[in-house]
Amino acid sequence: MRLRPFSVGLATPLDTARGRIAEREGFLVGTGPGDGDSAAPGLGEATPLPGWTESLSACESALREVRDGDDDGLVGDALDRLDPAETPAARHGLALALADASARGGGQSLAARLAAEHGLPTPAETVPVNATVGDGDREATAAAATRAVAEGFGCVKVKVGARPLDADVERLRAVREAVGDAVAIRADANGAWDLATAREALDRLAPLDLAYVEQPLPAGDLDGAAALRGDRDGRERDGGGSEPSIPIALDESLARRELDAVLEADAADVVVLKPMALGGPDRALAAAATARAAGVEPVITTTIDAVVARTAAVHVAAAVPDVAPCGLATASLLDDDLAPDPCPVADGELLVPDGPGLAGDAFDGLP
Repeated sequence: MRLRPFSVGLATPLDTARGRIAEREGFLVGTGPGDGDSAAPGLGEATPLPGWTESLSACESALREVRDGDDDGLVGDALDRLDPAETPAARHGLALALADASARGGGQSLAARLAAEHGLPTPAETVPVNATVGDGDREATAAAATRAVAEGFGCVKVKVGARPLDADVERLRAVREAVGDAVAIRADANGAWDLATAREALDRLAPLDLAYVEQPLPAGDLDGAAALRGDRDGRERDGGGSEPSIPIALDESLARRELDAVLEADAADVVVLKPMALGGPDRALAAAATARAAGVEPVITTTIDAVVARTAAVHVAAAVPDVAPCGLATASLLDDDLAPDPCPVADGELLVPDGPGLAGDAFDGLP
């Protein structure tokens, strides 16, 4: 097992509730072959994002403990010694490296290997993705959405919540007018609203036929999210309202609560799943299957990862049957990267690499 630290800069610093992110730091994880080892090599990425995962130092410590504790190489229980609840990014790095090695050894793509292990059908060759439109004024927001549609995106996600609700309603109305009825629009509030504001927002945005509103309430408020869905279900039972109801998606909530808790609370129509935060591609695909079985739609996205983990997330999404547009078109957020991207965007879709493992020989030489 080999570790290589890396750092890649963001094209534009990202301001979050926990501070500004100007770069993404993590570790490339390489496994086999060693001297006399006939196993295929494997490559993984562990890129922690505090608030979603463990810290960088905790990630490194966990990986080094596993590596240094195996004098004879990685043993069968290596993954079991990385707790996905405590060090999900570390587990992601090793789980991905082992899965890549297994798929390469079997001459399969990572998506095919994951699908076979979970009893799923043949993976898709492309994955639909959404474009992300940041916080801008009404005209800038509509213009950005128009550009995305011209580039082939059939789904745009608009950031809301940083402005007064009146302004966000006007921004979304301008987007709908600009892109027409055929384009799916998602609104992402990043937990900015309280319950009263969220209820008002859902009522006022209903005529715009949004695909969903993501994280309308703070991450820990599952009861509030369930109440929003209960409001809607009550209106539908009573036959009230002529506008379609807006589904609720949860993202940040999954960093605070287990998926089972979200499902038990009946708090979401859609869950946004990040393999890095869940502890690996295997766990992300299992979570997607669990959500789908509960009648909740999974959407796969990243924590603004480098190219290795981003490519793995594309494979996870490809293994989800009939997956909704995913938040994987994030390469442009980075100023530099570890290697050329093997998953180009074309007409709102990402191409899934069909070579063995992650991307055939595209990442040879890493780490």
